[in-house]
Amino acid sequence: MDNTFYQAFDTDRRQEPSSNPQFDEIRSAFQIDRDRIVFSYAFRRLQSKTQVFQSGEFDFYRTRLTHSIEVAKIARSIADLLNRSAPELNDEFHIDTDLVEAIGMAHDLGHPPFGHIGERKLNFLMQEHGGFEGNAQTLRILTRLFYARKDGSKGMNPSRALLDGILKYKVLQMEKVRGREQGGYEYPEHHFLYNEDRPWLEFALGGREKEVREFCRKSHLSLNAFRSIECQIMDWADDTAYSINDIIDSIQAGYLNPQRIERWAEVQQLDADEQAALEELLGVIVRQRHESFLNTQIGKFIHAVRLVETHNPMRDLSNRYRFELEVDALRQKTARLYKRIAVDLIFRSPQIHRIEYKGGLILEQLFNALVDNYIHSPGADRLNLIPAPFGEQIRKADDETEAMRILCDSVADMTDALAIRTYKQLFDPDFGSILDIV
Repeated sequence: MDNTFYQAFDTDRRQEPSSNPQFDEIRSAFQIDRDRIVFSYAFRRLQSKTQVFQSGEFDFYRTRLTHSIEVAKIARSIADLLNRSAPELNDEFHIDTDLVEAIGMAHDLGHPPFGHIGERKLNFLMQEHGGFEGNAQTLRILTRLFYARKDGSKGMNPSRALLDGILKYKVLQMEKVRGREQGGYEYPEHHFLYNEDRPWLEFALGGREKEVREFCRKSHLSLNAFRSIECQIMDWADDTAYSINDIIDSIQAGYLNPQRIERWAEVQQLDADEQAALEELLGVIVRQRHESFLNTQIGKFIHAVRLVETHNPMRDLSNRYRFELEVDALRQKTARLYKRIAVDLIFRSPQIHRIEYKGGLILEQLFNALVDNYIHSPGADRLNLIPAPFGEQIRKADDETEAMRILCDSVADMTDALAIRTYKQLFDPDFGSILDIV
């Protein structure tokens, strides 16, 4: 049975598909997208990238890979719920669950090693060459870097709906720079696309970027808030996963306990809803029932959504822009409370800051060493310090900005373990002999 929610506009790809027509009859366009992501190196390497705690330190911590799988499954459950409960949807007109699952799996592909400190550090190091942003890097991976080749990397040729679904942010870096300069900042912290990827933004919006910008301006709406329904589903699934699971992991790791939470609450201004949610959380931690309770909360967050019809310049092009996701205010407030606890008691703790500082130091020294070798050294003196596809592409780059972007790709591509190992090989005099390194 055909699903009329999606048209050729949604399944269109910027390049001609190269798949075997025989297989295309078996799989939908969105199943092809999902399968390409699941079987990719870009997806597999997330298993050794930090979510909150450094990957590999203990066996129960979530990594970027487990987080992405959880987001994908939560997003699929939300889409299933909406398809069954929303009066506007039916068997012949519904949100594609394979598509939202693919978007959930892909949403963190661009994150560098060492979590958010890695993202901030690379953004600082790249500030003169377009910055670095994890979500912008996800777009770059899907469209340019998915298949690494010595003669030039290649994207996975995503469908328009998948590409649009991962575009949480649509503001260009140069627009953020202008806004930050007016506010006294030198460079934007995050939430932007790379300037050179504007053609992909135009493709995602079907050539209506100008109309969308004008609509957002008149509606006093941030361009970054203009999202397809699948992107909105992924975003709430992401909020659900990390607001709840960061708490679970932190309790397991010993970072959170009732005493610390109670001391924190004493200096907070919490309303009645927040106080009730906090007392409920404290109660289950004391009784050691926190994991089952918080897993139940995931179900409540999933059921806290409904569809609302909306009007915008994309509505006539795609049903993906016909609806907005409305989330129950109490569940949003609970998610924000969990995030505040995680930020104040975990992310700002001396233990995490020390780990972040070390990760940032490793990335900065690696990055600067690669710049010295590939950008500042004459071609004849360059050493092969990174995999051949990146090194060869740097050599062929048209200008320094392009070369720096490719160099940044090579660092962002590393897992935590590879970054540490490479750092030791280059800078640790006690890291074995030359033969051990080779």
